[in-house]
Amino acid sequence: MKIILVSKRHGHARSIQLGGWTRALLSVCILGLPAVAGVLGYHLLVAQAGHGDVFNAETRRAWEMALAEQKEQVVESKRRARADVAALTLKVAELQARLVRLDALGERLTTIAKLDRGEFDFSQTPALGGPEGETLGDAYTPPDFISAIDALSRQIENREQQLETLDALLVNRRLKEDIFVAGRPIEKGWMSSRFGRRTDPFTGKAAWHGGVDFAGKEGANIIAVASGVVTWSGDRHGYGNLVEINHGNGFTTRYGHNKENTVEVGDVVKKGQVVGLMGSTGRSTGPHVHFEVYKNGRAVDPASYIHRTLR
Repeated sequence: MKIILVSKRHGHARSIQLGGWTRALLSVCILGLPAVAGVLGYHLLVAQAGHGDVFNAETRRAWEMALAEQKEQVVESKRRARADVAALTLKVAELQARLVRLDALGERLTTIAKLDRGEFDFSQTPALGGPEGETLGDAYTPPDFISAIDALSRQIENREQQLETLDALLVNRRLKEDIFVAGRPIEKGWMSSRFGRRTDPFTGKAAWHGGVDFAGKEGANIIAVASGVVTWSGDRHGYGNLVEINHGNGFTTRYGHNKENTVEVGDVVKKGQVVGLMGSTGRSTGPHVHFEVYKNGRAVDPASYIHRTLR
């Protein structure tokens, strides 16, 4: 085999004569290069394809896991939201029930106390007002169900304030009624002697009677005409067994000639409470209670307090 080489610069040609082994080696090299390149390219493509499949599978699995986790979070969020809504619905119903009870109680107390309905109208929100003050910021707009709960809470607070005021008025009125000296000191019986000048039953002479007498059955109940504190319980000259009660506001009452006293000094008694049993101890002609009323230390006619009413 003969190879001719031509020089570009000088234009000279040179020939090379190849032997048999040289020609065979060169043929093998020329023909083997494409095959080697093909094999290397195939392996490279296979390797790249293999790496591409691994990458896609891992990414897909990661995405699937992330999506599954997000789905679980969505399901859990929905479950919590439903539970919260159910709890809030129950709370709203409870607040509404409380509000209805408060309104009903308020109307009942208003009726019992005989108050002007316009003063405590439980169907209306208490009036509020005042000059416009400095704005402290934009109002926050909460969700509807929270607004409903807040509104109910405010209404309940308003009702509770009204009831507290009404209760205070009732307590004051009840207190006044309890310490208000009025009524008869007996449950059964009749007035046998009035206050003022009279003929003394023992001497037959004109004398001053500082109270009124109520005759009745021996052992009958003697009751307090007002609440107060017992300042005397025992024997006293002329009165026999005597109970004296201080009612405050300058008022004191006395219950004399008792067969037995049922209270002691220092006891707090209520209006209508039994303080003794009717008898005839002391300067007495028969079973009765001698009833006296003192105002600011001076004896007054008890008759003016027997039918007295609180206005």
